[in-house]
Amino acid sequence: MSGIVVVDRRGDWPVSIAGMDVMLAWDYLTQEMETRARRVRVYNLCRSFAYQSTGYYVSLLAGARGHKPLPEISTIQDLKLADNARILNDEIHELMQRSLARLGSTEYELNIYFGRSLAKRHERLARALFNHFPAPLLQAHFVYRGDEWRIESFGPIALGQVPEAQREFLFEAARDYFQHRRSPRLRREPSRYDLAILVNEAEKEPPSNPRALKLFEKAAEELGFNVEFIDKSDYGHVAEFDALFIRETTAVNHHTYRFARRAAREGLVVVDDPLSILRAANKVFLAQLLERHRIPRPKTLLIHSRNLKQVEATLGFPCVLKQPDSQFSQGVIKVSSVAELKARATAMLERSDLIIGQSFEPTEYDWRIGVLDGQPLYACRYFMAKGHWQVVQRTGGRVIEGDHQTLAVEDVPPQVLHIAVQAARAIGNGLYGVDLKQFGKVVKVIEVNDNPNIDYGVEDLVLREELYRRIMAHFLKRLEARTRP
Repeated sequence: MSGIVVVDRRGDWPVSIAGMDVMLAWDYLTQEMETRARRVRVYNLCRSFAYQSTGYYVSLLAGARGHKPLPEISTIQDLKLADNARILNDEIHELMQRSLARLGSTEYELNIYFGRSLAKRHERLARALFNHFPAPLLQAHFVYRGDEWRIESFGPIALGQVPEAQREFLFEAARDYFQHRRSPRLRREPSRYDLAILVNEAEKEPPSNPRALKLFEKAAEELGFNVEFIDKSDYGHVAEFDALFIRETTAVNHHTYRFARRAAREGLVVVDDPLSILRAANKVFLAQLLERHRIPRPKTLLIHSRNLKQVEATLGFPCVLKQPDSQFSQGVIKVSSVAELKARATAMLERSDLIIGQSFEPTEYDWRIGVLDGQPLYACRYFMAKGHWQVVQRTGGRVIEGDHQTLAVEDVPPQVLHIAVQAARAIGNGLYGVDLKQFGKVVKVIEVNDNPNIDYGVEDLVLREELYRRIMAHFLKRLEARTRP
């Protein structure tokens, strides 16, 4: 993918950077060859992004042409919102306090060039601001009020506003950004699409282990993708890709959701999509959704501070309490008495006004059916940890897991497959892991996971490399559907 630096005047960008062309904004807007060009990154350094200005139209038309602009038109619009400072003050409050703690003044102005700061101690703060609002040139004005730092104003700055003494650093930051993880790699044939896989190397229990990630990469490249592994610091690069595959544990109040939302907004094919994260990540929503679709599940009660006395009569003891955003057996507890219920539920209700209560229905194992695009993909039995009522037991900092058994989809009881697919389709058409319990011919859904585990040596034991290929083929199918006449 080629790159273009778009400026209002030739003198605005006097440096030469390998692989980057410099073009006047008016030429970019009006020349027919630019209209027809494909797979181009456009770095918009126009002097103004005002509504319907030349700079505004550069980003607007870049999106229409299938180019990858920085900033995107959505970012330009977002930067005009009056509540930007409030959003940032909430999102990066602690980082802001640490970064600015040693300043002796009560005001500070920070210029951010392609996500970088001339002051090394503010590099993380600059990157965080850029990740929220990816634009080449930004400025944040901070004030110290009471006992904390706050952002007073935040927005883009024009190339002409960059101090002469900082221009060399700007060009250096631009070089680094343009070449960021873009070193050429040998391939059998040119890539058809760019796929980003979002991972977190520090995550203790990621949804895919390193061997699985390598197999995803291999499968994607065999289908013609150029694959890059990215992390949360790459938010500003999301729009440069055609597709995003999230292989980091997702949550709504988390950067994974922001990645998914931005990717969807920019027209990428994304798994997990933001709507699936919203629906599956909250067990209160999921309980109501399953009820509306009449999908069988254990007896369920939405618990709040005013109906704790109804729990025993409705669910009996023991019963299971679930924090709405619980994951991997965390935030899921079993209570066996009124006193225990009151103590544990009260603690949970301090975090959320609603929690989930379900009848306790023990089984030897839980089914996990992987569903992709409304069709069953893989099947596993996850057995309970020895002497425990859950698949995972956490004790004294240790994690103990039960055994697993992977089966061919055709060997799974039809009723299990049918109900799993029903539950997944209620969420969307992405990739899901549906957990179910089976009691003879009775099957009940426990939950639907938008970010299911796909680990080498577990979920892939039947399909092997074909499992990874099918998931990557899903991306290819959706991308080709968008470009097909």
